[in-house]
Amino acid sequence: MSDIAHITVLRDEVAELLVTGEIKVIVDATLGFGGHTEAISERVPTATIIGIDQDPVALEAAKKRLEVKGILIIARQGNFSDIARMVNEVGFNNVDGIVADLGVSSMQIDSTERGFSFRFDSPLDMRMDPGSSRPTAAELLAELNADEIADILYQFGEERASRKIARRIVAEREAGRPIKTTFELKRIVESCVRVGRKDAIHPATRTFQALRIAVNDELGALSEFIESSVELLNRGGRLVIISFHSLEDRIVKRAFQKLSGKCLCPPKMPKCLCGAVTKVRVITKKPIVPGEGELNKNPRARSAKLRAIEKI
Repeated sequence: MSDIAHITVLRDEVAELLVTGEIKVIVDATLGFGGHTEAISERVPTATIIGIDQDPVALEAAKKRLEVKGILIIARQGNFSDIARMVNEVGFNNVDGIVADLGVSSMQIDSTERGFSFRFDSPLDMRMDPGSSRPTAAELLAELNADEIADILYQFGEERASRKIARRIVAEREAGRPIKTTFELKRIVESCVRVGRKDAIHPATRTFQALRIAVNDELGALSEFIESSVELLNRGGRLVIISFHSLEDRIVKRAFQKLSGKCLCPPKMPKCLCGAVTKVRVITKKPIVPGEGELNKNPRARSAKLRAIEKI
């Protein structure tokens, strides 16, 4: 694993936003490498930290790494949309702070076996929890029709060549060549999308992102997570979320606005039907983004946006 894998995005900013007043229980809802938990523990060593991750390999690795540093956590494996159940199971009804980093961890991206990256030729899996019963990316591409595949690529990846790519995937499948590996999918996308300048993202990036989101139902889980988290928070407790692409950030922004009492109905609606109720105040009027120094050390942080709310 490269050194870049050890760099936690917006590490100090998260800790500074979360650690206010008396902090007893914190949830790191996407434990990953444990960097945010480590930063929080440095500020409040006495806090109980519940670390959640749906990847059992990542969870165990982070737990061991933190233990070496003298940081003990309550580790729970599962999807963060299930945060309320997991927190309740370890004996807590409310918590003082929650953080979620929505990026795929470097441990997963750099894996040569999980299918998240087209840098390696590996089975097209993409499940965050490899032991789950969810269909893999390869299984989705083998079962869905061209329109369904195109909708995934366009909605979750904003891929303008979605229909062309989808038709090519189905044509290959019908010719007896189903897409089973990352390199097979990469070659198909490259044949459908013109490769841009050297500094542009690879044409397969949007397709891989879209499939990962679909396989793990990331956007649906995010909305459920935000609602559950606000209910879990004590008064004055904070929820901090780091997103990495526009679809996630849009969901976070609109959810935070609605929870702060801002009506999201169309302007001409005679009355509010969106159900906006004031439960929180927005801490970050504009998202916090990495500074130049952090970007120089960790280019993967370039699209990160941090938003935070406080329960009132």
